[in-house]
Amino acid sequence: MLYVIPIFVFALDWLSKYLAVSYLQPHTPVEVLPIFNWYLTFNPGVSFSMFNAKSAYGVWALIGVACAICLFILYLTKKEKDRISRIALMLVLGGALGNVWDRLRYGVVIDFLDFHWGNYHWPAFNIADSAICIGVAIILWQTLRRKK
Repeated sequence: MLYVIPIFVFALDWLSKYLAVSYLQPHTPVEVLPIFNWYLTFNPGVSFSMFNAKSAYGVWALIGVACAICLFILYLTKKEKDRISRIALMLVLGGALGNVWDRLRYGVVIDFLDFHWGNYHWPAFNIADSAICIGVAIILWQTLRRKK
């Protein structure tokens, strides 16, 4: 049952990105709330557009690193005894696979969620990024809890 989580995250991420690409114009904000827009953009790098892949080699390097991380997550999941930590690892895996799929298909990661306050915008992100962040936050919480 544990492996349903990354499949669900991947499917939700894929569907949301499909809808974003189908219905949004790149770099044209659509206001949903005063602090939230739909905003289609394409990220050639990793978190916050760091390490931009400007060539095919760069894209394949990022894909390779992400696949290695996915394998490491599977290894950690087998070793981990705590159920909450295993669920968190599966969230990270599902998100990583969602972004790897984008790189394989488009050479970039599709982002479309834009939170802002006035003129300050948090970097655009997607469902996969959200799953990764939630999973990592849970892992950190569990780690800190265990140390107490």
